[in-house]
Amino acid sequence: MAIVVRLNCRRCAVLVAAMLFAALNGCATIQNYGPAVSNPVFVRANNNEEAWERTVDVVHDYLFEIERENKLGGVLETRYKTGSSCLEPWHPDSVGANNRLESTLQSIRRKAYVSVTPVQGGYLIGVEAHKELEDVAKAANLQGAATFLDDNILARDLNAVVGQATPSGWISKGRDEALEQSMLKSINRAFGGNWAR
Repeated sequence: MAIVVRLNCRRCAVLVAAMLFAALNGCATIQNYGPAVSNPVFVRANNNEEAWERTVDVVHDYLFEIERENKLGGVLETRYKTGSSCLEPWHPDSVGANNRLESTLQSIRRKAYVSVTPVQGGYLIGVEAHKELEDVAKAANLQGAATFLDDNILARDLNAVVGQATPSGWISKGRDEALEQSMLKSINRAFGGNWAR
């Protein structure tokens, strides 16, 4: 009887570990193994409309909202998207366990720029994903005080031409290569390509 109980406990522990691994990585991360693809990636498409629509579909698959798109210029810009946490495995923007854990413990946001350029025999589709960390200068610094202080005066930026007078509140973390590779592989698959190109 004791052997059966030990086996059941071991199976439970393995099941819990597998569920925790899946939750940390997310379903979208599992498909991102394999060789890296070039950025931009070459895809074959019959016309500009097909290349554009399939690319927009992939951007929507990553749950990014489109802020600005220029079909003639071949440029697409998304709105900032808050990084998905460990409790949101269905959001594919946090690629990998490290990014997902970082987005759980920190305020992270991402923005993507996609370019579609016609070339001989197809299109080059490039992805730039930028990651930013929230700069919370006054958060949780004082004992007994509220987590977020409300003593800032209203700051208006009336010199838009000269540049931003007040800090944006976000620190650039550079490009998110894991998200770029994930999106490029999804774009390549959407056009029927393989990963290694």
